[in-house]
Amino acid sequence: MSEHQEVILARMGEITLKGLNRGKFEQRLISNISRRLRPHGKFSIEQRHSRLWIQPAGPVADLPAVLNQIAKVFGIVSVSPVWRFDGGRDELLDQSVRYVSQLLADGRQRSFKVESRRGDKSFPLTSPEISGLLGETLLQAFPDLLLVDVHQPDFTLYAEIRDHLYLYSEIVPGSRGLPVGTGGQGLLLLSGGIDSPVAGYMMASRGMELQAVYFHAFPFTSDQAKQKVIDLARLLTQYCGRMRLHVVDFTDLQLTLRDHCPEDMLTIAVRRLMMRIAEGLAQREGCKALITGESLGQVASQTLDALCTTDEVVAAMPVFRPLIGMNKDDTIEIARRIGTFDTSILPFEDCCTVFVAKHPKTHPRLNEARAAEAGLDIPALVLAGLSRIEVIDL
Repeated sequence: MSEHQEVILARMGEITLKGLNRGKFEQRLISNISRRLRPHGKFSIEQRHSRLWIQPAGPVADLPAVLNQIAKVFGIVSVSPVWRFDGGRDELLDQSVRYVSQLLADGRQRSFKVESRRGDKSFPLTSPEISGLLGETLLQAFPDLLLVDVHQPDFTLYAEIRDHLYLYSEIVPGSRGLPVGTGGQGLLLLSGGIDSPVAGYMMASRGMELQAVYFHAFPFTSDQAKQKVIDLARLLTQYCGRMRLHVVDFTDLQLTLRDHCPEDMLTIAVRRLMMRIAEGLAQREGCKALITGESLGQVASQTLDALCTTDEVVAAMPVFRPLIGMNKDDTIEIARRIGTFDTSILPFEDCCTVFVAKHPKTHPRLNEARAAEAGLDIPALVLAGLSRIEVIDL
């Protein structure tokens, strides 16, 4: 009997629809996976058709962790640990019995079904014939442990006949999207809330490489609030890879705004200054867009008038708001799925919530925003913000 190799199959999705530049997307995806797997050992990656075959150089100490790492790479639809071997009908049957014996090692009875795909048309059996033969062979080999259930089986044995023979039963869903690094670079305005990490995740899923900026107003916001944002950025790196977090010392700037702006316009003035500083930082870092977690109508500063008034100060790049039409429940569902929710709800407030006016103007006009800032040296405030930045590489 020929010996099998244990390899990992990663299925590509949207990339396969690309045209002449498809190769660039594939190379970026392979590079992202290679970097993500470095802590787990050495792996070789081969691309064939719409699939990646990932071969470990030696035994894998923690296969579930490796599969999880690959599944979180944007561009991957699903991942499976696979037995790969050569041979014909007899080898396929023998290896299938060996493979299933491992699934039944605990002695519990299970239901199953078989799905086969014959890519190599020279193989003497059709796909339905392969499925029927494998099912019959497995029932004879394990009469007390296997039951057939084609509707809701405990496991499905997948058999594929291609350049080699393949067996697998586990399919781990991937993050889909496009490989990070194929969609330019954006700067995420990251707070300690639920929304902004999800917004960053969504833009990264479209191939955008992220940097992040956080506005910290110590001692009005604690170092625990800052650590919370760092933890959120680190959680995002599971999906978007490396990230540079810029922490702006915003205390004096926010106090200046509080002392000189009408209270009902303070929230808008703060947001406009943040956007100005973020735009300057983005230009300095080579980012071509700003990203926020705002959703239309969610809070007073997120009405259409407020958003338009805020955006007026950003002249050199677009502001992306991927959550703009989503309701809060949908955002929370994504936050739970990507693992940021529990950190986001920790009770450490950011600088935005500390300085919120009791009755903020919900429909500000541009002339009102400009009047609120009339006594301020805005260029000097922006320059001060850009000069008070701590950089944290994650």
